[in-house]
Order: sequence, then C-alpha cells, then structure tokens
Amino acid sequence: MPLNSPVMTIVECPRDAMQGIHEFIPTALKVKYLQALLRVGFDTLDFGSFVSPTAIPQLRDTREVLESLSLAGTNTKLLAIVANLRGVEDACSHAPIAYIGYPFSISETFQVRNTKKTIAESLVLVEEAQQRCQAHGKELVVYLSMGFGNPYGDPWDAALTASWAEKLYARGVRTLALADTVGVATPALAEELFSHLVPRHPDLTWGAHFHALPEHRHAMIAAAYHAGCRRFDVALKGYGGCPFASDGLTGNIATESLLGFCAENDIPTGLNEQALAEAFALSAEVFAYH
Repeated sequence: MPLNSPVMTIVECPRDAMQGIHEFIPTALKVKYLQALLRVGFDTLDFGSFVSPTAIPQLRDTREVLESLSLAGTNTKLLAIVANLRGVEDACSHAPIAYIGYPFSISETFQVRNTKKTIAESLVLVEEAQQRCQAHGKELVVYLSMGFGNPYGDPWDAALTASWAEKLYARGVRTLALADTVGVATPALAEELFSHLVPRHPDLTWGAHFHALPEHRHAMIAAAYHAGCRRFDVALKGYGGCPFASDGLTGNIATESLLGFCAENDIPTGLNEQALAEAFALSAEVFAYH
C-alpha cells in the first residue's frame, strides 16, 4: 500500500475485547455480536482463537462460534489467533478463516508467559506457520509483541524492534503489526518506528495494535498514521487487553476513536453507519459480563 494512500484498514478485535472476561459469555450471544460486526464492513474481524481452553477459557467455543457464523453478504475477512502449531493446523482447517495471527514477543519473559515458548522456539513456529499458511491459502499475521517496550526488565530499544521486524520479513512474513501489549508506547516512539520501517519494506503491510488510555488514543493513531501505518486494530468502546500482561488490562484503541480520526482527516472508511450503531448497542449486552 503506497505511503500516500488514504485508505484505512480497520481490524475490529472482539476476540481481544472478550478474552480477559472471566464470566463466560454465552456462545449464542458471541455469535449474535460477531454477526452484527460482520454487517458493519470492517476489513477484518479478529473473532476468536485456537488456543488451549485452559489458557483462555472465554474462547473455548471458537470452533462452535465459527460454525454458526454466516459470511453471506459480507466482505469482511476472519482472523484467528494461535499460540502453537496445533492451533495453526486447527485454524488452517477452516476455509472461512483468511488470516492466522501469532503473537511473537521480543521479550523473552512475556513470550514464555504468553505462549510457553522461548523466542528461539517462537521463531521456529513462525517458520512452520508460514509454511502451513502458504499451503492452505492463508495469510500469516505476526504481532511484534512488546514492540514498544516491556515492564519485565528484558533488554529493549527501538533498534531491537526494528531488528526483529527484519528477521520476520526475511522469513516471509508480509503482514506485521507492532503491538503495544502493555500500553507503554508514546506518539514519538510510534512515529520513530513506523517512519523507519514502513519505507524500508513498502511491500509489507504494517499494522498497529495499541493498548492505550482514552486520553492517549488520538495522539497514538495520528503518530502511526502520519508515519505510514494504514492498518489499525481496534475494539468498540476500547474494551480488552492481554490477560497475560501486567498492564491491568489497559484497553484497546476504541473503534470510535479511530473513526473520529478518520472523520477529522477526510479518510474514507466505507463502513455501514446503521450496522455500526446496532453493533455498538449490542456491545453493552456482551460486555455486561465481567
């Protein structure tokens, strides 16, 4: 995507919004909510994950949810998160899934916490996942977790993030999202990283997965966008966060924050406003669970 393209790729992330909720959200309600989101017209819907039900009990019904969804009349692509090769193979077996996402942490501590793998083992998994995705017509999305820093004392600087981005690119990854797993990114850092990386590999789709407090959302979006990022992960009302991170579940960028930025800057989104309003209203029922 050209640097001067105004196109905004919006990835709605109900999976990330729901995964840390302890009380089980009924499968039928999840399906109803996801079906409502599919009518909105987002580019991608991060809808579920193929991980151990012990690790993420809330998403133990992802397969059942997927089988209940209707993709008729929508161009929205489905994305599922995985944590190991078995998850990759499970996700690859479902034709409706277009993207398979893997959180690759450059913090050794967090990689082990999140996927029970070292960074070296995780890199091997990326290579295996890339092979499986190519064989099944899927696109691997790698989230460069802890890409903006970490609270665990592991070595980190912007050069390390850039170095890992290069290594993943060399292994064939073509969709790479810099992930602020614990809400430590700043606009200056986002601008520094994206302005360096995006021109270096214009054939790579660069994304941003920010966790930020409400007062910081607009500045984070603006910094990444003006530095060339065009793919943003968001969640209605800013719900969500990683249950394995020590961030008190700092929320996702709210979908409405991104849409506000788009409106202010005359960036077209192509979303169905009526369907969005309906999904927004339904989200209150979904997130009444806690």
